[in-house]
Amino acid sequence: MTQMTSPITLLNRVLLGLCLMLTSLAAAAAPERSPEQVIRYSVDELMGQIEGRRDYYADNMDELKALVNENLDDIADFRYIGASVMGRYFQNATPQQRSRFAQVFRQTLIDTYTKGLVTFDYRELRVLDSQRPPRHEDQASVAMEVVAMDGSVYPVSYTLRLTDGQWKVVNVIVNGINLGLTFRNQFDQAMRDHGRDYDAVIATWSPEIATEELEQGGDA
Repeated sequence: MTQMTSPITLLNRVLLGLCLMLTSLAAAAAPERSPEQVIRYSVDELMGQIEGRRDYYADNMDELKALVNENLDDIADFRYIGASVMGRYFQNATPQQRSRFAQVFRQTLIDTYTKGLVTFDYRELRVLDSQRPPRHEDQASVAMEVVAMDGSVYPVSYTLRLTDGQWKVVNVIVNGINLGLTFRNQFDQAMRDHGRDYDAVIATWSPEIATEELEQGGDA
């Protein structure tokens, strides 16, 4: 004899099934790595490849740029960063100009980062064990420190954004200097200097932040 299932029991089973399905979807959509793990793995991976070979890479910058390019490609959202740097000018830029600036900005950032790796004397790069909890589900910050050879400690804070299920870096604050804001101000000034000629600004884009400025620090 077949036992009949009551409507209430059937409804409970359906709801349970939906809950299990939603839970499995949420687990599948969850990022594989936390923001801290993303930064820690990236730093360890890149430093592991450079350690003991800084003199070699100083004479073979193209190889180092390739390493940096691969490293940043995994953790940085260049389209988002480019749009943020363009600021209020982004809306009136053509899709081609937006894409071109993102590529130009990416290359200048890689060049700057690469040069810093072989010219700045540091003893240690360390991601802090204690991190602040994220304020929003799709935004987080990761703190680390750069220890110079003379023992000076420079705080670095990465801002990450959850994009397509992966945490991506969208800004960096070095010793109190907000690089994203600094670059945005430089882009704004360049637009003023070139009469709001997007193509001219993109063609001549060359952001500058002196090492001395980073060492002196500023307000975040």
